[in-house]
Amino acid sequence: MNITWNISENDIQRIKKVLIDNENAFIVKRRKRNVDRQNIVINEDIIIKAMIACLLTSQQRSGPNSVVGQFLSKELFPLTFQSISKVDNIEDHLKLVLKKNGLTRYINRISQFFAANIKIIHKDNWSLIKKLESLTHVDSKEEERKIADELDANFNGFGPKQARNFLQSLGLTKYEIPIDSRITNWLNDFGFPVTLSSSPLQDKGYYHFVLDGIQELCSKAEIYPCILDAAIFSSYDNGEWTQENTRF
Repeated sequence: MNITWNISENDIQRIKKVLIDNENAFIVKRRKRNVDRQNIVINEDIIIKAMIACLLTSQQRSGPNSVVGQFLSKELFPLTFQSISKVDNIEDHLKLVLKKNGLTRYINRISQFFAANIKIIHKDNWSLIKKLESLTHVDSKEEERKIADELDANFNGFGPKQARNFLQSLGLTKYEIPIDSRITNWLNDFGFPVTLSSSPLQDKGYYHFVLDGIQELCSKAEIYPCILDAAIFSSYDNGEWTQENTRF
């Protein structure tokens, strides 16, 4: 059984308008990284930071002026491959770093997930780097989805949303985007044919269904889903995104 997405000219114009209304430094950076593939580097330190970012932002505010946002924007990020290689207990080390930076919500769970995921990556000799780098050489919805689903299946504390958040933050995806409450609220107001809520999106098949609709809508409007995501995301932050706070 196939789904037919009926997209009107009015739908297309509304999509284009949200981009015009929310053009800012955050969207400019997203376009340069995820669409134009500028300044993309994949290494152990960057993977570690992206992993922490995904786990931190899973259930708490992450705008540029939030505690999480300020932590992730540090010029010298306090967690690196070298630093965690020197400690006996990565989980306890992360807890101390988070507490020192004013981050206390869910730190036991976040630290546990992070330590388990680093163990998985290390056990595989960081072959994840090569897999992620392969996305810089392709323009494929199917390949993006394949790798996102693998991350969802393999990483603790991840789901369909954070698997895509991880890839998008690295500049590796154009089509597969994290669907969070901002996106679902916006789509419900837009008139998405199914009323969306967060719980069903934990199911991979349902997530694919909703994302297929978003991708079709973006295709008709001739924009990439990652750019629509940036516009919707920043529209909720009251102009907080500037050139200075878009480092990560």
